[in-house]
Amino acid sequence: QVQLVESGGGSAQTGGSLRLSCTVSGNEYSSRCMAWFRQFPGKEREGIATIYTKGGSTAYVDSVKGRFTISQDSTKNSVNLQMNSLRPEDTAMYYCAMRVGGCSHVANLYQLWGQGTQVTVSS
Repeated sequence: QVQLVESGGGSAQTGGSLRLSCTVSGNEYSSRCMAWFRQFPGKEREGIATIYTKGGSTAYVDSVKGRFTISQDSTKNSVNLQMNSLRPEDTAMYYCAMRVGGCSHVANLYQLWGQGTQVTVSS
């Protein structure tokens, strides 16, 4: 059974950095879209960064562009999210997700989800 296991997250001050990692257990990694979503209390999940595992093409939502970087380590079947220049409004629960097919920022198109990790940014 394929699972997504997240690590990283925690607390940072404004302007600081955090790194999230998502490891895919099992052999289903090639030709998948891996994405990071975040969810604010009472809101729906928002797709913030995607990477297509074959070729490595990436996309970002405007609110994180230039501050966050999604990358992959295909030897470890893992995807990372480097978050720099953090702001209090980045405080949210962050989720890793996988889908078969092309990338999208629409949450309900993703078949597999990690457990989520909290990121808190203080001013």
